[in-house]
Amino acid sequence: MVLIINPAIPRRAFSVCPARSSALKSLVIFNCFLIASCFGALFIDAIAADAHEPVVEVDNDAMRQAVLAWRTNLGPELTKKASFKFAGPERTDWHFVPKERVGVNWHDMNLEQRRAAHNLLRIALSSQGYFKALTIMSLEQELRRLEASRPNVQNVRDPERYWFALFGDPTSDEPWGWRVEGHHLSLNFSSVTGQVVSITPAFFGTNPAELRDGPRAGLRVLGTEEDLARELITRCTPAQYKTAMIAETAPEDVLALPGLEINFGEPEGLSAQQMTDAQRALLRKLIEEIVGNFNEELRERALVELEDAGFDKLHFAWAGSVEVGKGHYFRIHGPTLVIEYDNTQNNANHAHLVWHSADNNFAADYLGRHYAESPHHQSAK
Repeated sequence: MVLIINPAIPRRAFSVCPARSSALKSLVIFNCFLIASCFGALFIDAIAADAHEPVVEVDNDAMRQAVLAWRTNLGPELTKKASFKFAGPERTDWHFVPKERVGVNWHDMNLEQRRAAHNLLRIALSSQGYFKALTIMSLEQELRRLEASRPNVQNVRDPERYWFALFGDPTSDEPWGWRVEGHHLSLNFSSVTGQVVSITPAFFGTNPAELRDGPRAGLRVLGTEEDLARELITRCTPAQYKTAMIAETAPEDVLALPGLEINFGEPEGLSAQQMTDAQRALLRKLIEEIVGNFNEELRERALVELEDAGFDKLHFAWAGSVEVGKGHYFRIHGPTLVIEYDNTQNNANHAHLVWHSADNNFAADYLGRHYAESPHHQSAK
Protein backbone atom coordinates (compact mmCIF):
# COMPACT_ATOMS: atom_id res chain seq x y z
CA MET A 1 0.00 0.00 0.00
CA VAL A 2 1.46 3.33 -1.05
CA LEU A 3 0.65 6.57 0.80
CA ILE A 4 0.67 9.86 -1.11
CA ILE A 5 0.99 12.94 1.03
CA ASN A 6 -1.48 15.78 0.60
CA PRO A 7 0.17 18.25 -1.76
CA ALA A 8 -1.67 21.10 -0.03
CA ILE A 9 0.75 20.85 2.93
CA PRO A 10 3.47 23.48 2.40
CA ARG A 11 6.73 21.71 1.69
CA ARG A 12 8.77 24.52 3.17
CA ALA A 13 6.96 24.18 6.46
CA PHE A 14 7.05 20.36 6.45
CA SER A 15 8.94 18.25 4.01
CA VAL A 16 8.26 14.58 3.45
CA CYS A 17 11.53 13.42 1.96
CA PRO A 18 11.30 10.82 -0.67
CA ALA A 19 14.38 9.67 0.19
CA ARG A 20 1.64 0.34 31.01
CA SER A 21 2.04 2.65 33.20
CA SER A 22 1.23 5.15 35.87
CA ALA A 23 -0.77 7.13 33.41
CA LEU A 24 -3.32 4.31 33.19
CA LYS A 25 -3.89 4.39 36.93
CA SER A 26 -4.62 8.08 36.94
CA LEU A 27 -6.76 7.73 33.84
CA VAL A 28 -8.92 5.12 35.53
CA ILE A 29 -9.20 7.10 38.77
CA PHE A 30 -10.19 10.34 37.06
CA ASN A 31 -12.57 8.82 34.54
CA CYS A 32 -14.55 5.86 35.82
CA PHE A 33 -17.32 7.94 37.35
CA LEU A 34 -17.77 10.15 34.29
CA ILE A 35 -17.75 7.22 31.87
CA ALA A 36 -20.48 5.69 34.00
CA SER A 37 -22.52 8.89 33.91
CA CYS A 38 -22.10 9.28 30.14
CA PHE A 39 -22.88 5.68 29.26
CA GLY A 40 -24.72 4.16 32.19
CA ALA A 41 -24.58 0.40 31.56
CA LEU A 42 -22.49 1.03 28.48
CA PHE A 43 -19.33 0.04 29.25
CA ILE A 44 -0.21 -6.41 11.02
CA ASP A 45 0.85 -7.94 9.07
CA ALA A 46 3.75 -6.02 7.66
CA ILE A 47 5.96 -9.07 7.48
CA ALA A 48 8.56 -10.22 4.96
CA ALA A 49 7.19 -10.45 1.45
CA ASP A 50 7.91 -14.15 1.19
CA ALA A 51 6.13 -15.06 4.44
CA HIS A 52 2.61 -16.50 4.46
CA GLU A 53 1.51 -16.44 8.08
CA PRO A 54 1.75 -13.88 10.87
CA VAL A 55 5.07 -14.13 12.72
CA VAL A 56 3.10 -14.57 15.94
CA GLU A 57 -0.19 -16.31 15.29
CA VAL A 58 -3.15 -14.53 16.86
CA ASP A 59 -6.10 -16.91 16.97
CA ASN A 60 -9.23 -14.83 16.81
CA ASP A 61 -11.70 -17.34 18.25
CA ALA A 62 -12.39 -15.18 21.31
CA MET A 63 -12.89 -12.14 19.11
CA ARG A 64 -15.02 -14.13 16.69
CA GLN A 65 -17.22 -15.41 19.50
CA ALA A 66 -17.59 -11.89 20.90
CA VAL A 67 -18.60 -10.55 17.49
CA LEU A 68 -21.11 -13.37 17.03
CA ALA A 69 -22.57 -12.79 20.50
CA TRP A 70 -22.99 -9.10 19.71
CA ARG A 71 -24.58 -9.88 16.34
CA THR A 72 -26.97 -12.42 17.90
CA ASN A 73 -28.05 -9.83 20.48
CA LEU A 74 -28.76 -7.28 17.76
CA GLY A 75 -31.61 -9.22 16.20
CA PRO A 76 -32.48 -9.27 12.48
CA GLU A 77 -33.17 -5.57 11.91
CA LEU A 78 -30.05 -4.19 13.56
CA THR A 79 -27.91 -7.03 12.19
CA LYS A 80 -28.89 -5.94 8.70
CA LYS A 81 -28.01 -2.35 9.55
CA ALA A 82 -24.64 -3.38 10.98
CA SER A 83 -23.55 -5.79 8.24
CA PHE A 84 -21.64 -5.10 5.02
CA LYS A 85 -19.70 -7.06 2.45
CA PHE A 86 -16.05 -7.55 3.31
CA ALA A 87 -15.00 -6.46 -0.15
CA GLY A 88 -17.37 -3.49 -0.18
CA PRO A 89 -16.22 0.14 -0.06
CA GLU A 90 -17.55 0.72 3.46
CA ARG A 91 -14.79 -1.29 5.16
CA THR A 92 -11.94 0.94 4.07
CA ASP A 93 -13.89 4.20 4.22
CA TRP A 94 -12.58 5.29 7.60
CA HIS A 95 -12.35 8.71 9.25
CA PHE A 96 -12.05 10.41 12.63
CA VAL A 97 -14.16 13.55 12.25
CA PRO A 98 -17.65 13.88 13.81
CA LYS A 99 -20.04 12.68 11.10
CA GLU A 100 -22.59 9.98 10.33
CA ARG A 101 -21.18 6.49 9.88
CA VAL A 102 -22.44 3.16 8.62
CA GLY A 103 -23.37 0.53 11.16
CA VAL A 104 -25.09 0.59 14.54
CA ASN A 105 -24.31 3.21 17.19
CA TRP A 106 -24.82 3.28 20.95
CA HIS A 107 -28.19 5.03 20.53
CA ASP A 108 -29.46 2.10 18.47
CA MET A 109 -28.59 -0.52 21.08
CA ASN A 110 -30.43 -1.64 24.20
CA LEU A 111 -28.71 -2.65 27.45
CA GLU A 112 -27.92 -6.25 26.45
CA GLN A 113 -26.65 -5.18 23.05
CA ARG A 114 -24.44 -2.53 24.64
CA ARG A 115 -23.04 -5.08 27.07
CA ALA A 116 -22.12 -7.34 24.16
CA ALA A 117 -20.47 -4.42 22.34
CA HIS A 118 -18.44 -3.56 25.43
CA ASN A 119 -17.37 -7.18 25.79
CA LEU A 120 -16.09 -7.07 22.22
CA LEU A 121 -14.07 -3.96 22.97
CA ARG A 122 -12.60 -5.50 26.12
CA ILE A 123 -11.50 -8.61 24.23
CA ALA A 124 -9.91 -6.69 21.35
CA LEU A 125 -8.19 -4.05 23.49
CA SER A 126 -6.02 -4.06 26.58
CA SER A 127 -7.37 -2.50 29.77
CA GLN A 128 -5.34 0.56 28.86
CA GLY A 129 -6.79 0.71 25.35
CA TYR A 130 -10.34 0.07 26.54
CA PHE A 131 -10.24 2.96 29.01
CA LYS A 132 -8.61 5.25 26.46
CA ALA A 133 -11.31 4.44 23.92
CA LEU A 134 -14.15 5.05 26.38
CA THR A 135 -12.55 8.22 27.68
CA ILE A 136 -12.21 9.56 24.15
CA MET A 137 -15.93 8.92 23.71
CA SER A 138 -16.72 10.63 27.01
CA LEU A 139 -14.80 13.76 25.94
CA GLU A 140 -17.71 14.52 23.61
CA GLN A 141 -19.60 15.47 26.76
CA GLU A 142 -16.82 17.90 27.65
CA LEU A 143 -16.91 19.40 24.16
CA ARG A 144 -20.66 19.79 24.45
CA ARG A 145 -20.08 21.82 27.62
CA LEU A 146 -17.20 23.84 26.21
CA GLU A 147 -19.06 24.58 22.97
CA ALA A 148 -22.46 25.21 24.52
CA SER A 149 -23.19 28.13 22.18
CA ARG A 150 -22.49 26.09 19.04
CA PRO A 151 -25.61 25.40 16.92
CA ASN A 152 -26.84 21.81 17.18
CA VAL A 153 -24.11 21.03 19.70
CA GLN A 154 -26.24 18.33 21.39
CA ASN A 155 -26.09 16.26 18.21
CA VAL A 156 -22.61 17.19 17.01
CA ARG A 157 -20.99 16.45 20.38
CA ASP A 158 -22.56 13.20 21.50
CA PRO A 159 -20.72 10.45 23.40
CA GLU A 160 -23.07 7.86 21.92
CA ARG A 161 -22.36 8.67 18.27
CA TYR A 162 -19.90 5.81 17.87
CA TRP A 163 -20.72 3.14 15.34
CA PHE A 164 -19.98 -0.59 15.22
CA ALA A 165 -19.93 -2.29 11.82
CA LEU A 166 -19.34 -5.87 10.70
CA PHE A 167 -17.79 -6.79 7.36
CA GLY A 168 -18.23 -10.31 6.00
CA ASP A 169 -19.44 -13.32 7.95
CA PRO A 170 -17.44 -14.55 10.97
CA THR A 171 -19.10 -17.98 10.70
CA SER A 172 -17.58 -18.60 7.26
CA ASP A 173 -14.03 -19.44 6.19
CA GLU A 174 -13.84 -16.23 4.21
CA PRO A 175 -12.16 -13.02 5.42
CA TRP A 176 -14.17 -10.84 7.76
CA GLY A 177 -13.64 -7.84 9.99
CA TRP A 178 -15.24 -5.25 12.20
CA ARG A 179 -14.83 -1.62 13.18
CA VAL A 180 -15.75 0.80 15.93
CA GLU A 181 -15.57 4.42 14.87
CA GLY A 182 -16.66 7.93 15.72
CA HIS A 183 -15.10 11.27 16.53
CA HIS A 184 -11.40 10.76 17.32
CA LEU A 185 -11.60 6.96 17.33
CA SER A 186 -11.25 4.48 14.48
CA LEU A 187 -10.29 0.88 15.25
CA ASN A 188 -10.25 -1.58 12.36
CA PHE A 189 -9.80 -5.36 12.69
CA SER A 190 -9.36 -7.80 9.79
CA SER A 191 -9.35 -11.60 9.97
CA VAL A 192 -8.12 -14.03 7.31
CA THR A 193 -7.84 -17.84 7.57
CA GLY A 194 -8.67 -17.83 11.26
CA GLN A 195 -6.07 -15.26 12.20
CA VAL A 196 -6.35 -11.58 13.09
CA VAL A 197 -3.94 -10.26 10.48
CA SER A 198 -4.49 -6.50 10.63
CA ILE A 199 -5.42 -3.95 13.29
CA THR A 200 -4.58 -0.87 11.27
CA PRO A 201 -5.29 1.86 10.61
CA ALA A 202 -5.75 2.64 14.30
CA PHE A 203 -6.61 6.21 15.29
CA PHE A 204 -6.90 7.77 18.76
CA GLY A 205 -7.54 11.49 19.13
CA THR A 206 -8.34 13.76 22.03
CA ASN A 207 -9.87 17.21 22.21
CA PRO A 208 -8.98 18.78 24.50
CA ALA A 209 -5.60 17.09 24.69
CA GLU A 210 -5.62 18.30 28.29
CA LEU A 211 -8.77 19.14 30.23
CA ARG A 212 -8.11 22.36 32.11
CA ASP A 213 -11.28 22.81 34.13
CA GLY A 214 -14.06 20.75 35.67
CA PRO A 215 -13.78 17.59 37.79
CA ARG A 216 -11.34 15.97 35.37
CA ALA A 217 -8.99 18.95 35.03
CA GLY A 218 -5.49 17.75 34.22
CA LEU A 219 -6.66 14.65 32.31
CA ARG A 220 -4.50 13.87 29.25
CA VAL A 221 -5.64 10.74 27.42
CA LEU A 222 -2.57 10.68 25.17
CA GLY A 223 -0.28 12.34 27.67
CA THR A 224 2.09 9.40 28.08
CA GLU A 225 2.75 9.23 24.35
CA GLU A 226 3.48 12.93 24.14
CA ASP A 227 5.68 12.99 27.24
CA LEU A 228 7.79 10.02 26.16
CA ALA A 229 8.34 11.49 22.70
CA ARG A 230 9.30 14.87 24.13
CA GLU A 231 11.70 13.22 26.57
CA LEU A 232 13.33 11.42 23.66
CA ILE A 233 13.83 14.55 21.53
CA THR A 234 15.13 16.58 24.49
CA ARG A 235 17.65 13.87 25.40
CA CYS A 236 19.30 14.22 22.01
CA THR A 237 22.77 15.63 21.67
CA PRO A 238 23.03 18.72 19.42
CA ALA A 239 24.04 16.54 16.48
CA GLN A 240 21.24 14.05 17.12
CA TYR A 241 18.75 16.88 17.56
CA LYS A 242 19.70 18.29 14.17
CA THR A 243 19.08 14.89 12.56
CA ALA A 244 15.79 14.21 14.36
CA MET A 245 14.32 17.69 13.77
CA ILE A 246 12.79 17.59 10.28
CA ALA A 247 10.95 20.93 10.33
CA GLU A 248 10.80 24.02 12.51
CA THR A 249 7.02 24.19 12.11
CA ALA A 250 4.74 21.23 12.80
CA PRO A 251 2.14 20.32 10.18
CA GLU A 252 -1.49 21.17 10.90
CA ASP A 253 -2.40 17.49 11.22
CA VAL A 254 -1.02 14.01 10.76
CA LEU A 255 -0.02 13.52 7.14
CA ALA A 256 -1.37 10.01 6.57
CA LEU A 257 -4.99 11.14 6.50
CA PRO A 258 -7.95 8.92 5.51
CA GLY A 259 -8.32 8.43 1.80
CA LEU A 260 -4.65 9.01 1.02
CA GLU A 261 -2.24 6.37 -0.06
CA ILE A 262 0.83 6.23 2.15
CA ASN A 263 4.32 6.87 0.86
CA PHE A 264 6.73 8.67 3.14
CA GLY A 265 9.67 7.44 1.12
CA GLU A 266 12.83 6.74 3.06
CA PRO A 267 12.44 7.22 6.83
CA GLU A 268 13.46 10.66 8.12
CA GLY A 269 14.91 11.61 11.46
CA LEU A 270 17.20 9.88 13.93
CA SER A 271 17.59 6.12 13.50
CA ALA A 272 17.50 3.77 16.46
CA GLN A 273 20.97 2.67 15.43
CA GLN A 274 22.21 6.21 16.11
CA MET A 275 20.69 6.30 19.59
CA THR A 276 22.22 5.49 22.95
CA ASP A 277 20.89 2.52 24.91
CA ALA A 278 18.85 4.88 27.09
CA GLN A 279 17.35 6.60 24.05
CA ARG A 280 16.52 3.26 22.43
CA ALA A 281 14.79 2.19 25.63
CA LEU A 282 12.69 5.36 25.50
CA LEU A 283 11.76 4.71 21.88
CA ARG A 284 10.80 1.15 22.73
CA LYS A 285 8.70 2.34 25.66
CA LEU A 286 6.91 4.84 23.43
CA ILE A 287 6.07 2.19 20.83
CA GLU A 288 4.93 -0.24 23.52
CA GLU A 289 2.58 2.43 24.90
CA ILE A 290 0.95 2.77 21.49
CA VAL A 291 0.68 -0.87 20.41
CA GLY A 292 -0.17 -1.73 24.03
CA ASN A 293 -3.65 -0.32 23.46
CA PHE A 294 -4.50 -3.70 21.93
CA ASN A 295 -4.79 -7.05 23.65
CA GLU A 296 -1.69 -8.95 24.70
CA GLU A 297 -1.57 -11.24 21.66
CA LEU A 298 -1.97 -8.42 19.15
CA ARG A 299 0.58 -6.30 21.00
CA GLU A 300 3.10 -9.16 21.05
CA ARG A 301 2.74 -9.81 17.35
CA ALA A 302 3.30 -6.17 16.45
CA LEU A 303 6.44 -6.05 18.61
CA VAL A 304 7.84 -9.32 17.25
CA GLU A 305 7.30 -8.12 13.68
CA LEU A 306 9.06 -4.88 14.55
CA GLU A 307 12.05 -6.71 16.03
CA ASP A 308 12.27 -9.20 13.18
CA ALA A 309 12.30 -6.38 10.65
CA GLY A 310 15.11 -4.70 12.60
CA PHE A 311 14.63 -2.33 15.51
CA ASP A 312 17.69 -0.38 14.37
CA LYS A 313 15.84 0.50 11.16
CA LEU A 314 13.27 2.58 13.06
CA HIS A 315 13.55 6.35 12.73
CA PHE A 316 12.22 8.98 15.12
CA ALA A 317 11.43 12.42 13.71
CA TRP A 318 10.15 15.62 15.34
CA ALA A 319 8.74 18.86 13.95
CA GLY A 320 7.80 22.06 15.74
CA SER A 321 8.53 23.21 19.26
CA VAL A 322 9.81 20.98 22.03
CA GLU A 323 8.26 23.32 24.60
CA VAL A 324 5.20 22.03 26.48
CA GLY A 325 2.05 23.70 25.21
CA LYS A 326 3.47 24.60 21.80
CA GLY A 327 2.58 22.96 18.49
CA HIS A 328 4.54 19.82 17.74
CA TYR A 329 4.55 16.61 15.73
CA PHE A 330 6.46 13.35 15.87
CA ARG A 331 6.74 10.30 13.65
CA ILE A 332 8.10 6.79 14.10
CA HIS A 333 8.83 5.12 10.78
CA GLY A 334 10.20 1.66 10.12
CA PRO A 335 9.79 -1.35 7.84
CA THR A 336 6.54 -2.48 9.47
CA LEU A 337 4.85 0.69 10.65
CA VAL A 338 4.34 4.42 10.49
CA ILE A 339 3.12 6.16 13.64
CA GLU A 340 2.26 9.87 13.65
CA TYR A 341 1.28 12.21 16.46
CA ASP A 342 0.26 15.82 15.94
CA ASN A 343 -0.78 18.39 18.54
CA THR A 344 -1.13 21.78 16.89
CA GLN A 345 -4.84 22.60 16.67
CA ASN A 346 -6.75 24.65 19.27
CA ASN A 347 -3.56 26.29 20.49
CA ALA A 348 -1.77 22.96 20.68
CA ASN A 349 -4.46 21.35 22.84
CA HIS A 350 -5.97 18.92 20.33
CA ALA A 351 -4.02 15.74 19.61
CA HIS A 352 -4.21 13.11 16.87
CA LEU A 353 -2.38 9.77 16.93
CA VAL A 354 -2.50 7.29 14.05
CA TRP A 355 -0.77 3.95 13.51
CA HIS A 356 -0.53 2.58 9.98
CA SER A 357 0.98 -0.65 8.77
CA ALA A 358 3.65 -0.04 6.18
CA ASP A 359 1.82 -2.24 3.66
CA ASN A 360 -0.98 -4.11 5.41
CA ASN A 361 -3.70 -1.61 6.38
CA PHE A 362 -7.05 -3.42 6.26
CA ALA A 363 -5.04 -6.63 5.63
CA ALA A 364 -4.28 -5.48 2.08
CA ASP A 365 -0.96 -7.33 1.78
CA TYR A 366 -2.18 -10.49 3.46
CA LEU A 367 -5.40 -10.57 1.44
CA GLY A 368 -3.47 -10.27 -1.81
CA ARG A 369 -1.44 -13.37 -0.95
CA HIS A 370 -4.49 -15.19 0.42
CA TYR A 371 -6.48 -14.70 -2.76
CA ALA A 372 -3.50 -15.62 -4.93
CA GLU A 373 -2.82 -18.87 -3.05
CA SER A 374 -6.27 -20.05 -1.93
CA PRO A 375 -7.49 -23.05 -4.00
CA HIS A 376 -11.05 -21.77 -3.63
CA HIS A 377 -10.21 -18.44 -5.19
CA GLN A 378 -7.94 -20.03 -7.80
CA SER A 379 -10.80 -22.27 -8.98
CA ALA A 380 -13.14 -19.26 -9.13
CA LYS A 381 -10.94 -17.57 -11.72
